[in-house]
Amino acid sequence: MMRTHYCGQVTETLENQNVTISGWVHRRRDHGGVIFIDLRDREGLVQVVVNPDDAEKFAKAEKVRSEYVLTVQGKVCGRTDGTINPKMATGKIEIVADSIEILSTSAPIPFQLDDKVISEEIRLTYRFLDLRRDEMQQVLRTRFDVTRTMRRFLDDNGFMDIETPILTKSTPEGARDYLVPSRTHQNKFFALPQSPQLFKQLLMMSGFDRYYQITRCFRDEDLRADRQPEFTQLDIETSFMTEPEVMGYMEKLTKKIFGEVGDIHFTEDFPQITYADAIRDYGIDRPDLRIDMKLVDVADLLQNIDFKVFAAPAKDPKGRVAALRVPQGAKMTRKEIDDYTKFVSIYGAKGLAYIKVNDLSAGIEGLQSPIVKFFPDQVMAIMERVGAEDGDIVFFGADKAKIVNEALGALRCKIGEDLDMFTKEWAPVWVVDFPMFEVIDEETGALTAIHHPFTQPKATTQEILVHKNPEDMLSMAYDMVINGLEVGGGSVRIHDTDMQAAVLKMLGISDEEAQEKFGFLLNALKYGCPPHAGMAFGLDRLVMILAKRDSIRDVIAFPKTQSAACMLTEAPGLVANDQLEDLALRFRKPVKDAK
Repeated sequence: MMRTHYCGQVTETLENQNVTISGWVHRRRDHGGVIFIDLRDREGLVQVVVNPDDAEKFAKAEKVRSEYVLTVQGKVCGRTDGTINPKMATGKIEIVADSIEILSTSAPIPFQLDDKVISEEIRLTYRFLDLRRDEMQQVLRTRFDVTRTMRRFLDDNGFMDIETPILTKSTPEGARDYLVPSRTHQNKFFALPQSPQLFKQLLMMSGFDRYYQITRCFRDEDLRADRQPEFTQLDIETSFMTEPEVMGYMEKLTKKIFGEVGDIHFTEDFPQITYADAIRDYGIDRPDLRIDMKLVDVADLLQNIDFKVFAAPAKDPKGRVAALRVPQGAKMTRKEIDDYTKFVSIYGAKGLAYIKVNDLSAGIEGLQSPIVKFFPDQVMAIMERVGAEDGDIVFFGADKAKIVNEALGALRCKIGEDLDMFTKEWAPVWVVDFPMFEVIDEETGALTAIHHPFTQPKATTQEILVHKNPEDMLSMAYDMVINGLEVGGGSVRIHDTDMQAAVLKMLGISDEEAQEKFGFLLNALKYGCPPHAGMAFGLDRLVMILAKRDSIRDVIAFPKTQSAACMLTEAPGLVANDQLEDLALRFRKPVKDAK
């Protein structure tokens, strides 16, 4: 037997008992003829004492180095008062070794496991070592706890875990597909699923009215700190449930996860905000409500001024002029303001106008800004509207509405973080009433679906077909946002054939293309489809929030880099020519490099 107990489970309750433990050498110390070994496994550390009473055993202990793998048999003994380590769960005892077996040796490791600063490149290259570190062990334990809680809740509420295909058909879902060439159907390709969306809808048509799956999804898109080319989501679908019912179940699930895994207890219902209000007040559809600042529209006050920087977007129906008041922000230095100006330029903003409020009672003379002179008659009305007080700074965005929203929305969050303006630790919120469509080409009026083309609009089939401003149409979609991060999203689905056809037509998808891409779904809709709705949670992002990490790479056992590469395995890699021949493929130079 190589183990009777995990290292971290050997406590004073086992005193005077003989145990067998196995693990990695965390450190070895030689103190005056007695050797101390800290042995580590997934449950923690325990101190092993090797006395020189047995020459063979002691000789083995002298050979031991960091990260050797050992099995130790010995007696659990209490430590003397002066040697107790209160920082360790096993700190009141030690194991006096009767025998030691070296199971595996280790080369010198490229970094120490208790180093506080390790480059991400090194960590990902030696991920198997990185995962031995206590903080990574704890993160993956949190991930396990989250998935276990999810399964228990859903199992207890009548949901069935059903697998859906990984090799499927390419369908437009907002990102590039990862394609897999078929050997048996040459010149044809499978696609890795961006989500199980269509299959879970088919399951509803098959009578499995409560489905869930913790599943892998794949999207060939540009990466950020909270995105990966392959990721995991909790996928859920229900039949015969209304939008509020689905949201209610998902809120209960979220509260259970946070309560059981993070000891974070939400006692009140999650607030709801419409998409339109979120964009108006926060510039973004995933607002961080921990920060008590809002964007305020001031365009109506600036339409008749000569300052074209403000006047032009104020008059433009698709423009916006908004103000962001930062309480007690007037103490910002010129360099800090310049840094924020550079920051908003990432989002397309051409500049960042500001007014420092030094003495409001002095009127315009108490305001410090290079722009006040351009609209002296309106500036005090603006100060009143935004609720300015002495010591504040007010920033302005003036441009196309999309640019203003993204720039000031991001600025609001950055300033809130920089100045530690968080009013609470956790701020969950539901965002509802999303637009059904978004214009992607101003000239042609071409549309795309905000969520996906299977989302139920808040309209009848006839209204969709004759609607003159489809971008104003709302959908039955909902997102759950926590601390400014979208952790889940879902919608009521279309269950009527005519409605689905009308939506696809609105998106410019011809009948032939619809049949080619979604024929199996459209045919299934003809055979008695129940009303259904669902949601998906981003598991990686949810764990990232609970573990208080800044990147989802830290909560995935073997993640990819931002270039979608694996530094551990050096994937992706080349394949042999005979493999390509089996698939009727050959290498070609990219068009831009072809001579």
